[in-house]
Amino acid sequence: MNTNADNHLFSPDKSVDWIRPLIDHTFLTPEATAEQVEAHIQEAVDLGLSAVCLRPNMIPTDTRGLRIVTVCGFPSGAHDPAVKAIEAALALARGADDIDMVVGLGAVKAHDWDAVRHDIRTVRNVVPTSKVLKVIIEAAVLTDDEIIACCQIGQALGVDYMKTSTGYHPAGGASLAHVTLMSSVLGDHVQIKASGGIRTLEQATAFLDAGASRLGVSSTRALLAGTAANTDY
Repeated sequence: MNTNADNHLFSPDKSVDWIRPLIDHTFLTPEATAEQVEAHIQEAVDLGLSAVCLRPNMIPTDTRGLRIVTVCGFPSGAHDPAVKAIEAALALARGADDIDMVVGLGAVKAHDWDAVRHDIRTVRNVVPTSKVLKVIIEAAVLTDDEIIACCQIGQALGVDYMKTSTGYHPAGGASLAHVTLMSSVLGDHVQIKASGGIRTLEQATAFLDAGASRLGVSSTRALLAGTAANTDY
């Protein structure tokens, strides 16, 4: 990422203005520094975006008017639900607007649906309805039946979004087939965020057409400019 403020002068095509409010401009690199996070936030401002997605320990004091999206139980989901709830509560206290939690994937694969319910409910209980809770299911490692079950549980527990992927799993990120399946289950009751490997405007449009209403994108500048970037999340 270019941290030179003079190079943040960007004249994007106005024909893509419609997609800007739908992007969570994502920067979850583990080794990110405060300076890099500030550059990412400045980039979001320069690109006319509405939201940035950052790790919870990197939420800035000055959010520059942006919606702050963060993660908990990230990226594996293999955290005690109580730990996820504490992480979410701390992030909210720091100014987060959206919490993107990773579901306990081991419980999903074991079909321990009571554990999955407990996991999601524990975080839902600390995220007020004035904020947004998204549940990341890592769809690329799940069967269709497991995706459907997760969506049904999330819907029953009143989550705001189901999210396809972290973008960090070697199995891959979002797929159109998964978004289409999730949309068929969730309908208009719960929204869908597609994330992981979305690099072009054509891909982004296809995911929105398939039923997503938000997109997790890290290579946003390239996407808006119509140039592909080699970034996975």
